[in-house]
Amino acid sequence: MRTGLIAKKLGMTRLFKEDGTHVPVTVLHLDDVTVVSTRNVERDGYTAVQLGMGKAKVKNVSKPMRGHFSAAKVEPCKKLVEFRVSDDAVLEAGTRLSAAHFVVGQKVDVTATSKGKGFAGAMKRWNFAGLEASHGVSISHRSHGSTGQRQDPGKVFKGKKMAGHLGDERITTLNLEVAAVDEERNLIMVRGSVPGAKNGTVLIRDAIKKDRHADAPYPAATLTAAG
Repeated sequence: MRTGLIAKKLGMTRLFKEDGTHVPVTVLHLDDVTVVSTRNVERDGYTAVQLGMGKAKVKNVSKPMRGHFSAAKVEPCKKLVEFRVSDDAVLEAGTRLSAAHFVVGQKVDVTATSKGKGFAGAMKRWNFAGLEASHGVSISHRSHGSTGQRQDPGKVFKGKKMAGHLGDERITTLNLEVAAVDEERNLIMVRGSVPGAKNGTVLIRDAIKKDRHADAPYPAATLTAAG
């Protein structure tokens, strides 16, 4: 099991095939993704690598985190994420990862925080049909209707679909296809849409329900060796 990558969602565009058809893609940028630390079974009880993305100003980093980055001999990062890996896929601290970690045609799983949409009604939140436009209905055209029963059970069951907070939750989209990879600019273009807003942070990893692509580098595609 390989490590995944941290990326920034730049937005959507399209790619044109040779026959003129276009493919909608989401552009993801790798901003200096570096291995900051590792986890091992003897010390931590599991095996993982900790990746950092982006550069943070030293004044904005707490003293404990300054020591953490100093021990790894890497510059402070804006975002830290751990990825579970196999014992033979552990990377050395300081290793920078490349967009070539994923190859065209490979299936990946993408995780991000969806756009927050505040308090939403049942029609928008759960796709309810709403009430009649006429026939005695007044004012309550977009309401969700009945929410309970009679004296027995005399309550509204937990989990009932009602109006409430919509969006701003962690979502993983499975089996998206890598449409293109730009190694020079560290860009990965994934076919279709990806959760989250522009400039949001997304996590990309090998699809859990598909076999890893035969051409995908193992344990990782790196830009520079550690140290």
